[in-house]
Amino acid sequence: MNQFTRLAIEAGPLAAFFIANSQAGIMTGTAVFMVAISIAVAVSWHLERRVPIMPVVGAGFVLLFGGLTLWLQDDLFIKIKPTLVNLLFATVLFVAHLMRRNVLKRLLGTVLAMTDEGWRTLGIRWAWFFLLLAVINEIVWRSMSTDAWVNFKVFGIMPLTLLFSAFQAPLIMRHQVPEGPAESGPAA
Repeated sequence: MNQFTRLAIEAGPLAAFFIANSQAGIMTGTAVFMVAISIAVAVSWHLERRVPIMPVVGAGFVLLFGGLTLWLQDDLFIKIKPTLVNLLFATVLFVAHLMRRNVLKRLLGTVLAMTDEGWRTLGIRWAWFFLLLAVINEIVWRSMSTDAWVNFKVFGIMPLTLLFSAFQAPLIMRHQVPEGPAESGPAA
């Protein structure tokens, strides 16, 4: 799948949420978000014959907390969803680190080739970043209007994540393992 298609599949549901919220409010926005993320997961599966774990977990949380939001007519649930998702990711990464497991390597090892030390450092950095996102989400939804929170969710979290990812490039470059055929030892 090319990068443009992947971006459309990943960012499309969020854009649909933003537009629907701005036109008809948080309940309609939430319903549209739930439909859009379900379509995105289905399209991803159709195109790749697999669905990456992170989008599936995200979709599960959107459907669960979006469903609670609509059923109980309380936007609290959709607002705390990013906090809980980010806490889940942070917890998984911190626990995996303590257990000397490398979750990120399992998720991204086919895309990046790095040393184990690089994977460990990257995992810890992402764990702290997810924790930071959870704290920021709590501050924003508790101190701002629903529309301001939606704007932050769309125009704050995504750029912060892209910026954080870009700042990881030096670490990735420093710990990158060159690709190519394995050396078989001295020639006879």
